Amino acid sequence: MKAAPLRRRLLRRHALGRFSFSLFFLLGLIAAILAVGGCRKKSPAKSEIRTVTTEIVDAAQRVTGRRSEITIRPEMRQSASGQKSRLAADHIYISVRDASQAGALEQAFARIAQRHKLSVQRSNSSGLTRVDLFSNGTRTHTIHIITPLAARARPAQARPQVGGGAALAIVIDDLGHDRSAADALLALPFPITVSVLPHQQFSAEIAEEAYRRGDQVILHLPMEPQAEGEGSEGVLPEPIELRVGMSAGEVSSDLDGMLETVPHAVGVNNHQGSRATSDPTLMHELMPLLRERGLFFIDSRTTAQTVAYDTAKASGVRAASRKVFLDDTQTRQAVLAQLEVAARDVLRDGPAIAIGHPHPATISALSQGVPALENRGIRLVLASDLVH
Repeated sequence: MKAAPLRRRLLRRHALGRFSFSLFFLLGLIAAILAVGGCRKKSPAKSEIRTVTTEIVDAAQRVTGRRSEITIRPEMRQSASGQKSRLAADHIYISVRDASQAGALEQAFARIAQRHKLSVQRSNSSGLTRVDLFSNGTRTHTIHIITPLAARARPAQARPQVGGGAALAIVIDDLGHDRSAADALLALPFPITVSVLPHQQFSAEIAEEAYRRGDQVILHLPMEPQAEGEGSEGVLPEPIELRVGMSAGEVSSDLDGMLETVPHAVGVNNHQGSRATSDPTLMHELMPLLRERGLFFIDSRTTAQTVAYDTAKASGVRAASRKVFLDDTQTRQAVLAQLEVAARDVLRDGPAIAIGHPHPATISALSQGVPALENRGIRLVLASDLVH
């Protein structure tokens, strides 16, 4: 008779033990979750980022005697839910008239970083210094200190005087996705027309730096390639590009979206586009939009069937055509040979436009070849100087 009560007591103890273990396990799990959450790096608030931005701008104005052009471009990032974007970092562009001011600016920014417990990373090339600030490993600021070409000392060279028609514009395409390639290009000590792809990671950053340096910025406008030929040789269509069959409204909307990501663009040239530039309807939709926005057009001539240049002229758009491709073969000697072809064309026929890409071989060849062209009396000009 006593066995049943004893069994019930044992069962109750067993159940209580299981409950205690479950409760202990649950509390431990909650503690672990809270610990992990506490270890996560908290992203700086917008107010914290903007406080530092204000101090950076004030310091730059003091160092430069308020004679510096300063622009702030926010870098937005979508929230984890993907529903709204938040301020991730500020890009601050500072143009200095005196290259010696760059060092004083860096010292001022280091003091600001120390005051706010921010870590600093620095990189530089000719005329460009970049200072990144981090809070607990999260980048909050990228400061671009830019010395324009006109403010840099460049040894005077005696050049033979050749007729006014001996002018060459060099356009470098495909900027926007490779930061190191842009750095190498922007370090060149002569003006270049920089053609920037839209909607790339560094599109706005590179365009801003190029403009402040003294280069010219144009939009490298993605256009539809041929299904065969241009498109079948490893060249993929861009996610956003002008395509045959688009309405004028669609062309206008896409164009405006692209221009938003490439500040300071004063013209466009086509990226790919063998099919698009040979389609009269699409070109007749595009050219009035360029005229309304005050943009010129350079036909990259990716196909012999292009009607883009003629359509631009008929639509009242200032335009020109590419004469030489510099780097179909990506070796330094091949690019130097193409520069010589361009030089002969210029000396024989007058102004010309050459197009290349930011390949290491191309940049190396330009560094060597352009001063040699200038010594022969060929003026290096911007693309806008040759459109008509």
